[in-house]
Amino acid sequence: MREFNFEGLFIFDMANNHQGDIEHGLNIVKAMGEVTKKTGIRGALKFQFRHIDTFIHPDYKDEKDMPHIPRFVSTRLSDDDYKLLTKEVRKQGLITICTPFDEKSVELILDLDIELIKVASCSADDHPLLKKIVELNRPVIVSTAGLTLSQIDHLVSFLDYKNVNYALMHCVALYPTPGDKLRLNQVERLKNRFPDVPVGFSTHENPDNFSAVQIAYAKGARLFERHVGLETGKYKLNDYSSRPEQITKWVQAYHDVAEACGGEERAPAYPDEITSLNSLKRGVFTKKGIKKGEVIQRENVFFAMPLLDGQMSSCEWSNSIISNNDYSINEPISAASVSTIKSEEDTVYSIILQVKGMLNNARIFVGKDSSIEISHHYGLERFREFGAVIIDCINREYCKKLIIQLPRQKHPYHYHKKKEETFQLLHGDLEIELEGHKTLLEPGDIFLVKPSRWHKFHTLDGAIFEEVSTTHYNDDSFYEDGNVARIPRENRKTQILNWVAAIRDKL
Repeated sequence: MREFNFEGLFIFDMANNHQGDIEHGLNIVKAMGEVTKKTGIRGALKFQFRHIDTFIHPDYKDEKDMPHIPRFVSTRLSDDDYKLLTKEVRKQGLITICTPFDEKSVELILDLDIELIKVASCSADDHPLLKKIVELNRPVIVSTAGLTLSQIDHLVSFLDYKNVNYALMHCVALYPTPGDKLRLNQVERLKNRFPDVPVGFSTHENPDNFSAVQIAYAKGARLFERHVGLETGKYKLNDYSSRPEQITKWVQAYHDVAEACGGEERAPAYPDEITSLNSLKRGVFTKKGIKKGEVIQRENVFFAMPLLDGQMSSCEWSNSIISNNDYSINEPISAASVSTIKSEEDTVYSIILQVKGMLNNARIFVGKDSSIEISHHYGLERFREFGAVIIDCINREYCKKLIIQLPRQKHPYHYHKKKEETFQLLHGDLEIELEGHKTLLEPGDIFLVKPSRWHKFHTLDGAIFEEVSTTHYNDDSFYEDGNVARIPRENRKTQILNWVAAIRDKL
């Protein structure tokens, strides 16, 4: 099954708002089609299927006091009616989606070739229905109102086991949902607990509430669902369904917050922002005359406003700057006319900062006293191309290491005579080549390398993986490249006692 892109999907749930009137239902579909075109979103029109003859026990079909049953019976549509509605959904350029409440309705989804299946919160722990749904091998969206975390864990495990392409929806099954009961922090909770699963917000709050969708987006929701309908002289809408004009405002609120939140990666500052900040920074000025080629000492400069165009700022100052010009007293030092002496300590510091950032992002915690090895096969100056950072955890009869590679780093072909090692990818991407055979690992995957077998690995976006092995010996790595083999081990490794020694006060 091809992966479905749930990002930016808006689901319009017609439910029983068609009122059992096919013409009214068609008008709702057309109205949502217009909203989708007007707002420029990916819209999906959702039906709810119930096979009334078997869904409701025959002894209760005529009960007037039972919750929901009178409405379901009075608004039923035929299979042919739904065929007409489905055809109109596609004509409007909308994605077809349906919530089935029984097994016979799943079969109708198949007959109508509906693209997506939505599981209602009341059915999210209905195991017979879920088993029938996954047989269709279609993308599935599941609402989670009322479920405990352990029930959601069980649901996710089942869907993963069945290899379903799915998304989860935070939902509160109160109709309408008061603002103080929306529990929107649960969007973030679901994202953190299931980082590889798309998370959305299925909403029942007042249709004039346009802030809830914005908060949900900011918390990480990326697909959204609302009940929709049309109000006419004949038909009235309930308190949690939106008219087309309300949906238009709801989608605009989403667009506004998506634009305000921006991208998830940290982009460079805006040029106007840089200008604003620079207007408050201090420039570097000379206290005395400085000769070309001279190392500029701290006592020979001072920092003051304004920061002039092209001038070095106090933020760029370091104790290893060489002047490329002659300067007299009180002159601004040009940022373009100095050279910086980059020490080995500076390079090591830069590497460790990147590694710490990757570990923090992956929520992997390492003890402060862990010993750290920077492995640089061709020298520190080529570390970003070849190398890895290795954190030693245990080295006894068994050994455990944590290995971190920065984006686009490679580790060259080598083997071990004594050591057998098993890698498990924890975060990122990793391709291992074992004697000419390439294997791309995904997080959680395990890879065994037996002694005396050539292997190498590399990453595109960065990788964190564990190495569990037999005892590690420092003289047990043999490289294909003779240039690496000829470099003494101490010249290919930079040892750091612990994180505290690595992340020191650089100011």
